[in-house]
Amino acid sequence: MATRNKAGATGGPKRGRPRGRTEQGHETRQRLYATALGFISARGYEATHLRDIAKEAGVSVGLLYRYFPSKRAIVLALYDELSSAYAARAEALPAGSWRERFLFALRASLGVLGPHHEVLKALIPVLVGGEEDGLFAPQTAFSRQRVQAVFEDAVAGATDVPSNATVAHALGRLLYVAHLAVVLWWLLDKSPRQRATEGLVSMLAGLLPPASLLLRLPGAGSMVLGADALCRQALFGEPARAQAEKVTR
Repeated sequence: MATRNKAGATGGPKRGRPRGRTEQGHETRQRLYATALGFISARGYEATHLRDIAKEAGVSVGLLYRYFPSKRAIVLALYDELSSAYAARAEALPAGSWRERFLFALRASLGVLGPHHEVLKALIPVLVGGEEDGLFAPQTAFSRQRVQAVFEDAVAGATDVPSNATVAHALGRLLYVAHLAVVLWWLLDKSPRQRATEGLVSMLAGLLPPASLLLRLPGAGSMVLGADALCRQALFGEPARAQAEKVTR
């Protein structure tokens, strides 16, 4: 049992810097992380092995395990990096209508993801179908919630935010899903410098003003809630509601 000294501190090992928080530890982790992403980009996720990463980085497998005990840990680190960078960039979300703020949020996402196009393209099977490290897995909720919050805020803080708060949040979630569809298009886009993606974004921008007008029609709120419920059932496995929500506008 630990004893206390005169100052009241418990005996035993002294507390120091957290493991891996030293400058050298940080540099080692970053080298391993960069090496792993390089392998995934070149070989694909399934053909990438931890022992090869350790050998390429010039460290033991045991040291690699201290930082990344599995390939899933590498993917989660990538999610953490990208979602954090995106949340920081989205702090510059401008004032305006929800459609203007959505387009800013969408383009900001593509800007953050741009330098990582090749590794994300190699990870498409994981992003879409990974049960533990896919975009919609419970383990990746920390990253998803950061990004989704930006799109919800794009609506909630807009000059034309829907008067019903429930509808506003549902619209934000739907815009987040629409953004994911554009990101998938971007990853699959074979046009030079993904120019077709910019064309898609421009087309989407042209469709948003009519969509904004449609939201003012009676019953539009219920349609937004219904679409949101379907997305949550399909993507997150949430149970269907016994009775559809009704919205008075």
